[in-house]
Amino acid sequence: MTPTPAEHRIDDLDTLAALYGSPGETSIRNETDHLHPHYRALIEASPFVAVASAGPEGLDVSPRGDAPGFVVAPDEHTLWLPDRRGNNRTDTLRNVLRDPRVALLFLVPGVGETLRVNGRAHLSIAPELLARFEVDGQRPRSVMVVQVETVYFQCARALVRSALWDPSRHVARDSLPTPGQMLAALTHDEIDGAAYDSALPARLKTSLY
Repeated sequence: MTPTPAEHRIDDLDTLAALYGSPGETSIRNETDHLHPHYRALIEASPFVAVASAGPEGLDVSPRGDAPGFVVAPDEHTLWLPDRRGNNRTDTLRNVLRDPRVALLFLVPGVGETLRVNGRAHLSIAPELLARFEVDGQRPRSVMVVQVETVYFQCARALVRSALWDPSRHVARDSLPTPGQMLAALTHDEIDGAAYDSALPARLKTSLY
């Protein structure tokens, strides 16, 4: 990639402030240090959250999803997030063990506004907490406990521009490479892509929890 010429780079806060100006009043006034009841309502309606974390190896953003309300707020300063079955990379979990800072972005289908939560997390395997999130007889391996520091909603511009919830803009799955095709290409066919794709629907069905 061709480097950006020095005269076209933004390298200091003063230049950034001169370009963007100050945030609007509502962008500041909507930030709280706790889970306001209106913000809790968004969390309870959300079936999806992206979790950002940082560690010695770098940054990570990981998707988490389940039935609406799967992230629980036991009080106005705490969130419980169960860790369901996945790929066992544990990127987020390893990061949290070494740097507790996390950022969460909640999405609610059909709603333009998103909710952003920043805080510090630790991992718990307390039996009563794992039991709280049992589904189909399966408990999560751990629960991320987030101590909330800042919460605010993001306006709908990004979702309006992207038309994320517009069914007419949804992409046909067969227009893009399948998981098996991507794995086959990346491993030079050491992984049988067709076999992977064939087994995937049953594997997803039996390994959600």
